Amino acid sequence: MNNREHLSTSVFLAPYLILFSMFIIIPVVVAVGLSFTYFNTIEFPSFIGLSNYVNIITQDNTFMQFVLPNTLIFSLIVGPGGYIMAFLLAWMLAQISKGPRTILALILFSPSMTAGVAMGVVWKIIFSGDQTGYLNNLLISMGFITEPIQFLQSPEYLMIIMILVTLWGSMGVGFLAMLSGVLNIDKEIYEAAYIDGIRNRFQEIIYITIPSMKPQMLFGAVMAVVTTFQAGSIGVELSGQNPTPQNAGQLIVNHLEDFGFIRYEMGYAAALSVLLLLFIYGFSRVAMKLFAEKD
Repeated sequence: MNNREHLSTSVFLAPYLILFSMFIIIPVVVAVGLSFTYFNTIEFPSFIGLSNYVNIITQDNTFMQFVLPNTLIFSLIVGPGGYIMAFLLAWMLAQISKGPRTILALILFSPSMTAGVAMGVVWKIIFSGDQTGYLNNLLISMGFITEPIQFLQSPEYLMIIMILVTLWGSMGVGFLAMLSGVLNIDKEIYEAAYIDGIRNRFQEIIYITIPSMKPQMLFGAVMAVVTTFQAGSIGVELSGQNPTPQNAGQLIVNHLEDFGFIRYEMGYAAALSVLLLLFIYGFSRVAMKLFAEKD
């Protein structure tokens, strides 16, 4: 490759490299650096070593008692649950004709394009804690309850509602990638498999469909991990406060925003963001181990 080809390659890559550096590499490096400091946004950051990380583990009772368990429960239900739902819905849509498939795919995909705030407004009407709330009104009219339930302020219900709302809006680009993967599998492979002994649709999915679309499965898994760990705004929007009532819906993202944008303890918030990044990286590595193509 001569110098001219090197130059042309560099020119085409430059916009991507510049934007990637500005919005990914530099913010991550700055966050890691700030996580070792005390920074209140007014004074210059002062280096304190690992104190923020030590405080998270040993002094932050809210993090250890509520935030970490809530995040793990939420991610282990919403992540795999949304991922399995996306695959099953993509597979079912692939079995019908193009017209209805396109309409249903748009219907399923559209909630993921809606901002979390807008989603929260819709669901707040449904779970409103007075008689005008759709669910309360329905339960009272059917005689199941005699007075409205404060769904969004109750620790008993808030996490469940957060999980339901997030699953409802989880059919995003990962779902579309899986649908594309299922539709692009050569039909002759299925015919050959049935000749070789496959007897039902379950075996077809396990032995043909999933192995034939591992790149799409991997992409969907990584997207599920990232969106799950970032889905913190819905709990604050539904309950109307941060921290959420009795920390029932408090996730790492909410805890980070609490310290960073309410208390202005940016160094501590940066340490929380680094832990969140490590969580996402760890779960993404697991997904890559499961679905990456083996040489």
